[in-house]
Amino acid sequence: MFNSLSDRLTATFKNLRGKGRLSEADVDATVREIRRALLDADVAVPVVREFAGRIRERALGAEVSAALNPSQQIVKIVNEELVEILGGETRRIRLAKTGPTIIMLAGLQGAGKTTLAGKLAKWMKSQGHSPILVACDLQRPNAVTQLQVVGSRAGVPVFAPHPGTTSDLETPTGDPVAVAKAGVDEARQKLHDVVIVDTAGRLGVDAEMMDQARRIRQAIIPNEVLFVIDAMIGQDAVNTAHAFDEGVNFTGIVLSKLDGDARGGAALSVSSVTGKPVMFASTGEGLDDFELFHPDRMASRILDMGDVLSLIEQAEKNWDKDEAARMAKKFADQEDFTLDDFLAQMQQIRKMGSMKKMLMMMPGAQNIRQQLEQFDEREIDRVEAIVRSMTPHERVAPKIINGSRRARIARGSGVHVSEVNGLLERFAQAQKMMKKLAQGGGMPGMPGMPGMGGAGARKGAKSAPKKKARSGNPAKAAQELRDAEAKRKAAASAPSGAAFGQGAADFDPSQLNLPKGFDKFLGK
Repeated sequence: MFNSLSDRLTATFKNLRGKGRLSEADVDATVREIRRALLDADVAVPVVREFAGRIRERALGAEVSAALNPSQQIVKIVNEELVEILGGETRRIRLAKTGPTIIMLAGLQGAGKTTLAGKLAKWMKSQGHSPILVACDLQRPNAVTQLQVVGSRAGVPVFAPHPGTTSDLETPTGDPVAVAKAGVDEARQKLHDVVIVDTAGRLGVDAEMMDQARRIRQAIIPNEVLFVIDAMIGQDAVNTAHAFDEGVNFTGIVLSKLDGDARGGAALSVSSVTGKPVMFASTGEGLDDFELFHPDRMASRILDMGDVLSLIEQAEKNWDKDEAARMAKKFADQEDFTLDDFLAQMQQIRKMGSMKKMLMMMPGAQNIRQQLEQFDEREIDRVEAIVRSMTPHERVAPKIINGSRRARIARGSGVHVSEVNGLLERFAQAQKMMKKLAQGGGMPGMPGMPGMGGAGARKGAKSAPKKKARSGNPAKAAQELRDAEAKRKAAASAPSGAAFGQGAADFDPSQLNLPKGFDKFLGK
């Protein structure tokens, strides 16, 4: 969503690189470009004016003039101000001290409230709660049915005593306020600790909708009122947010459709204008495409500094710890990396979600965005099909895969032989790299890994003895070299302890067939 804004800001900061000192003209030019970038991104004009003013004031202050790298200091200032616009800090749901936590959703029709209710319920369930959905949208045709379908997919019960309407011609007959109160009572009886109330919306703000939402709020007294807004709405987001704030006094904002290709100004405007925090973001159509909103991480994404923390959290949540432990042991024991292992690792990555989304969280991803957009997610499916078309023996020993076997694997997986060849070549390279790492070779710029020699050698392994300084006298240096080589050969040839029943005291140097005069080096 913020691709255009990110590109503009990144290009602006490139012009500052290499400058040891920034003049007032440099600062003004930078602030002017930032202002244009924000306006092009549909950010509200008052927000842009205030944002640009704060950046200019700080950029001309002592913190930049005294900095060793002024351009990096400007980026730091912009990052901090972006975090402030987006809400400052992560805001989590306030849970009720007694009884169920009641969460009411409000917003315009089409913003995605019903789908988001299911996403929020599934997210709360993953946090260890027992949520229930309450269908209070009795006006939009089939809204109740949609919530029931979404609840079933999320594995969450839905309280829907009234079927609602099934067409635009049908007049709504149910009482949403009564349904909301009955839903809270149902939650108390069935011991659900979270109640999510889905309310009706309209195509535009009107008095009837606000009155209904206000009466529902007064009847159930929710702990949180979340305003769901379409992140693609543009400049009208501010007016809509003001109307809902006056009508229901919402406590937090949820951005839906954040994966769209709009310019994203709503996300940067609503929180700043209303003073209410953005709490969640919907980033796709799936029920799992839902995340807690972190202002600092979103600011880092906008400035193309990546979001590695979210990537790590996603990996920790989806990665199979047993599989990771198995691979770590195999790695430490220097066992061969097989195609079965390769397949298992790919399945672990698939659990984390879209490859494009994960790669876009990496720092500097904007530079390769065009390549990422052309990446076909189905490529992973094709690779998996190729590996599964191999026999168990072929996966363990891919060197036996000759021309006829490759043709058979290609037919079985529905791909060309060239794709099978390409996969085997890439796997051979990966296998060499894994073998090198397991032997302690390491990779450039990386320290030794535990259990693989080097800096992280196995526990109990003795460190290599330090070399003695060589004498400056050439004759003595040559003699030292000869002595050291003799000792090394003797140590390599001598039996250790009494491994085969022969004690060190019974050792006879003549058995080794050593050169004449060599006995003195063995102390005999």
